[in-house]
Amino acid sequence: MKVVATCSLFPEEIVLNGKKIESIPSNEVDWKKWVYSSLNIEYPKFHKMDSLAKLAFLGISVLEKEIDFSTYKDEEVGLIFANKYSSYYSDNKHFINYTQKNMVSPSDFVYTLPNILTGEIAIFKKWYGDNVFFILKKFDIEFFIEQAEFMFSKSIKACLCGWIESNENSEQAYLFLIENKEGIVLKDEILEELIIDKIN
Repeated sequence: MKVVATCSLFPEEIVLNGKKIESIPSNEVDWKKWVYSSLNIEYPKFHKMDSLAKLAFLGISVLEKEIDFSTYKDEEVGLIFANKYSSYYSDNKHFINYTQKNMVSPSDFVYTLPNILTGEIAIFKKWYGDNVFFILKKFDIEFFIEQAEFMFSKSIKACLCGWIESNENSEQAYLFLIENKEGIVLKDEILEELIIDKIN
C-alpha cells in the first residue's frame, strides 16, 4: 500500500501533504462556506448538505489539487470514514425541531445517519465502489489500514479514508488516499500530520 496524499481542515487552516496552503480568517462566521468559495467550486448541492458532508466534500476538493481522481474507474475507489460522535450535529438539530418546534424537516432528518456522508461523496464523484462509515472511540490508523487491506482484496484500487467530526466543540476533517500499489503506509508521518491534540 502507498499513501498518495493527505489533507486536513480545521476552522483556522487547510493543510495539504503536511503543508499549510490556506489560513482561514478568524472572523469568518461560516468557515466552510469560505473554504468552498476560496476553492472556486460550483456544486449547488453543497449548501444543502449537513456539516459532516460539507467537510468531506471540501476535503476531497482540496485533495484534487494533488490527485487526478479521473484516473480511477468508477468502481475502483473505496470509501472508509469514521468519527467519534456520529451525526451528532444533525441529530441534535432534528431533536430540537421535533421536540421544541413540533416540526420535522426531511432535509434535516436524512442526515441523522453518518453514512449519508459517503453517499454524498459517491453521488458527487460517481464512485460505485464499497463504502463504509465507522464509529470509533478515537482515530486509529491501524484500523483504517486493516479496512483498506480488506477492500484491496476485492476490486478496489484506491481507498479514500477520512476522519470527519462535527459537534458543538469541534469541527475537523482529515483525509488520506491509499493506493493498492507497492509502497508503505508511513504511519508515524501520517500521525504527525494529524496534529493529535486537535483530532482526538
